[in-house]
Amino acid sequence: MKVLILGARGRLGATLVREWSGRHEVTGLGRAEVDVADPVALRDLLGRTPFDVLVNASGLTNVDLCESRRDEAWQVNAVAPGLMAAVAGRKGARFLHFSTDYVFDGRQPGARREDEPTAPLGWYGATKREGEVRVLEQPGDPLVLRVSWVFGPDKPAFPDTLIQRALVSDRVEAISDKFSTPTYAVDVAGWIEPFFDPAPPGGIYHVCNTGGCSWQEYGAHALRCAHDAGVPVRTVEVAPLALSEMKAFVAPRPVHTILSNEKLASVTGLTPRPWQDALRDHIQSHHAPLPPSA
Repeated sequence: MKVLILGARGRLGATLVREWSGRHEVTGLGRAEVDVADPVALRDLLGRTPFDVLVNASGLTNVDLCESRRDEAWQVNAVAPGLMAAVAGRKGARFLHFSTDYVFDGRQPGARREDEPTAPLGWYGATKREGEVRVLEQPGDPLVLRVSWVFGPDKPAFPDTLIQRALVSDRVEAISDKFSTPTYAVDVAGWIEPFFDPAPPGGIYHVCNTGGCSWQEYGAHALRCAHDAGVPVRTVEVAPLALSEMKAFVAPRPVHTILSNEKLASVTGLTPRPWQDALRDHIQSHHAPLPPSA
């Protein structure tokens, strides 16, 4: 199939390009090739580019930056996805749009389902929610795919940064009172490929590994996996930080946004593996020392 991916230089988009390229005719475009904040340029590009599947992995995802660059965040996170969905619908193509756990207020513990009410706390979440609404209004049975705490091989994420810190310091810290679900970008590519076929219904899906944790637990598991893989980390302990201590944060953060992936599993027949197993694979693949040459 002809698959066009926007946001192809990001952590998720780059992985999708690589994972699908062996099976499909994939074109990946980043910000240098198309500015999704420019509706005229975006509409022109989509109008003249053939595709069977359009995937939007672009977005202004810096939560604090969205508070100060509100117009840009609105154009990128809200307006552009609606435009993409409209063009895809007219072309009879499938549209897949990535969203976020930040559409929830996160006030109640437990796993969030797709049908629960949304109530974003900050501008990032508000713009992403508006993008969801605009996408789902369009024809063609589009999909909104919510992800959280994405890690993968193409761009460093939280666990990679923590491992780098632990290589030079015997003390590392992470927030202990904010909870969500780590998501492995490589796994995402396999879970959503079945949606290239028009048979699976559109709508909202939570696309993430199974389970949930705090940042502290996420980091501690990463360090233990690194240690087991032979990475010379100086500690496997992660000291707790309170979310309220993060004075540099500008935007409010939801606390409880663990995502339930039961709907994804029931529709695709695929059972997402626990985040701990996915993270171990990532660390063994990308952080373990190379064996000495023979």
